[in-house]
Amino acid sequence: MNAKRSDKIATGVLYTVAGIIVLILASLLLYILVRGIPHISWEFLTSPSKAYQEGGGIGIQLFNSLYLLLVTMIISFPISLGAGIYLSEYAKKNWFTDVVRTSIEILSSLPSVVVGLFGFLVFVIQFGYGFSIISGALALTFFNLPLLTRNVEESLQAIHYTQREAGLSLGLSRWETVTRIIVPEATPGILTGVILSSGRIFGEAAALIYTAGQSAPALDFSNWNPLSVSSPISIFRQAETLAVHIWKVNTEGTMPDGMQVSAGASAVLIIAVLLFNFGARAVGKRLYKKMTSA
Repeated sequence: MNAKRSDKIATGVLYTVAGIIVLILASLLLYILVRGIPHISWEFLTSPSKAYQEGGGIGIQLFNSLYLLLVTMIISFPISLGAGIYLSEYAKKNWFTDVVRTSIEILSSLPSVVVGLFGFLVFVIQFGYGFSIISGALALTFFNLPLLTRNVEESLQAIHYTQREAGLSLGLSRWETVTRIIVPEATPGILTGVILSSGRIFGEAAALIYTAGQSAPALDFSNWNPLSVSSPISIFRQAETLAVHIWKVNTEGTMPDGMQVSAGASAVLIIAVLLFNFGARAVGKRLYKKMTSA
């Protein structure tokens, strides 16, 4: 009876702690959403921001966040996929792989401000890219690589070894077994990690303050010259993102309705991150059922 009572007490304590954490998170989300959703409208989502007037929106900042996310994933995903495949399928346990894994652990523990300062010193100053989308994307690549690499590696290692033996027994090379059997089987887990890391990048601010800049120049969506400052597809222009815009409005905002703009932008950011997280679960489950017939 003492053992059963102790078990019930311990279980109750764990449920209580979990409930408190969920309650705190739900309270924060509801507070932000309740304050911000009334200020969200189509005009707010599409119109440019204003510095000294009321009625500004977040159109350019929202586009910059999505575009920066796309550029970052184009750079970081192939590197992470290759590193994950190497560590899972080819790497032998020696000093080199130990160094690689240790480097991944160190990178994953770095504060985003440190990554931003590194990007500022290397990409903004040394490489001469200035405050630009490419500087922000390269800095976020270092920020994103550990999470994506570990996700790819764990997704590949979760595939049972018999799948590899089956491919080799059919005469496939090791590379063909990996690319035609193992990677497709691990696609749901990899895609889930990609979507979750996308949400993390979308909400990042500290690293982008020092690399992508704190201004959002007006964009001409009819200008498709990639070297033009006003072109939406240019990677060499400054790009204030949604998260940076929220920080800027709250610290040095000059618009009369700064509180409303900040509340609406924060709600949009939270909704986007929630969509990334719930979308990752939905896509992962659907792909798993489709590929495994489970």
